[in-house]
Order: sequence, then structure tokens, then C-alpha cells
Amino acid sequence: VIVLYFHGGETFDILALTAQDLPFRVQSWLFFAFLIAFAVKVPMVPVHTWLPDAHVQAPTAGSIILAGVLLKMGAYGFLRFSLPMLPEASLYYSTLMLSLSALAIVYGGLLALAQDDLKKLVAYSSISHMGFVTLGIFTLNLRGLEGGILQMFNHGVTTGALFLFVGLIYERTHTRSIADYGGLMKAAPVYTAFLALFTLSSMALPGTNSFVGELLVLSGAFAANLAVGAAAVLGALLGAAYLLGMYRKVALGPASIGVRFKIRDVNARELVTILPLAVFVLWVGLYPKPFLDIIGPSVRHLLTQVHSNGGGQ
Repeated sequence: VIVLYFHGGETFDILALTAQDLPFRVQSWLFFAFLIAFAVKVPMVPVHTWLPDAHVQAPTAGSIILAGVLLKMGAYGFLRFSLPMLPEASLYYSTLMLSLSALAIVYGGLLALAQDDLKKLVAYSSISHMGFVTLGIFTLNLRGLEGGILQMFNHGVTTGALFLFVGLIYERTHTRSIADYGGLMKAAPVYTAFLALFTLSSMALPGTNSFVGELLVLSGAFAANLAVGAAAVLGALLGAAYLLGMYRKVALGPASIGVRFKIRDVNARELVTILPLAVFVLWVGLYPKPFLDIIGPSVRHLLTQVHSNGGGQ
């Protein structure tokens, strides 16, 4: 930011900083400086290691805020600073960013597949899902960028809801180990019905919000780089594996945990919290047009900035 200040006429005005024409060498240094900061916040592999521990140690409200709001600040930084202010570097290093995003999608999915702690599983799934966000951003095409921005909202709602559900069941049982669960559907049918909805949303089932976002991202990714698009599809398949596996172990089978802890179903206060999230999941999944109409003009303007100022590299 200090370098931008002195190169941009000693101003912090974002429009003025965006309008300046920096040499490619300066753009490259600034791009990697911003990358270090924003990649930690997203987080991207290999600077992701803080996130699972942060989620495990945080209370439920902290995890919801972290997933729903704070992780998006890194992606917003790429959108607000890297792309418009450093267009030539963004175009030049887009393949690197696509590769790092695909790595996060696959690596996060593999780590989630190996987890027994419910909260850690959702935390590692966040790394994978935020990989779709950065993947969409650096496709630098309309479909990918629209999908990436939409996926920022989708991830906040869906993953925030999953952390809420982990918190609700932990409050009743004081355990997050998937091995301790089983047959929860018989003890808490309303809880498991909503858990199924958000689990299906997280794995991007058609009719849910994440399907629209991931479909746009994948469409943009295949247009930008075939190999990266294929890797992202593999990550999506891993998502289905660890999410369906988690739901099967928690909700189905003998009602062992329901009997042991005498689990009560969700109450009215909890239902009031859950319902707006469920409505959003289905609204975006079934009728995404209003959201895409809001996102579209800004995306087109940003792409015009990047491709015209970046020289179309």
C-alpha cells in the first residue's frame, strides 16, 4: 500500500490508485506482496494451517463469523486491490493462481475426508470451498468471476450453517467425534432434516445455492484452463465423499447417541435461526437471477478494467 501511495501521486484514494499505470516489474512485486496477505486470510494452501485450529478453539459464534465474514476479506482483497490496481500482473500470474486454487480444492477435500472431528471436517471443507472462490476470481472471465463472487455468499451461509449445527449437537452431547454419533435421525428428525439440506448444499447438489456458484466457476475454469477445471471437478467429487460419509455416520444407523444422551430436537429459538439460512439456500438454488443481476454489472466493469489496462496478456 505504501508503494502504491508513492507511485500514485501520494494518495490513498482507491480510484486514483486504480487509474495509475504501473510498470510490470512494480506490479509483480506488489502482486506477490498482496498475495501473501490475502492468501493467509482466504486461506490458500500452503498458508492454511491456522484455520482448522482456529475453528476448533473458537466458540460456535466465532466459527460462524470466521467462516461467514472474515475469510471473505482475503477474496475481497483480490477483487478490490489485485485485479483493478495490478491488471497486467493479474493476467500474467492468473495460471499460478488457478493452480494454487485447484490445489486448495483437492488438498482441502483430502484432509476433510480423513477427519473424525466434526468441526475440523467443516474447517477443511472451508479451505476446499474457498478454493472455488479464488478459482472463479482468477479465471478472469464473466462466468467464473460471477460464480466466485456468488460462492463467497454461498459459502458464508452454508458453512456458517454447518458450524451452527455442529455447535447445536455439541451443546447437547459435548463431543464432536463422528465415531461417537449414529442414528441421530431417530432422536432428532428435524435437526437431521435441516442438516441434510445444508450438507447437500455444501456438496453443490442441483437445486441448492452452491450448485449455481460451483457450476459457474467450473464453466469459467474449463474455459480458462482445462487441467485446472478437471482438478476442480475431482475436488467436488471429494466433497461429496466426505460430506455424505459424515451424514451417514452421524444421522443413520442405530440410535445409539440419541438413547445415551436423550437428545432433544431443535427448539423454536434454534428454528428461527435456521429457517432464514434454509430459505437462502433454496432461493439461490432455484432462482439465482436476482443475485446474478446484482453481481453482473460490477463483474463486467472489473473485467473491462483488467483486460484493457492489462494489455490482454
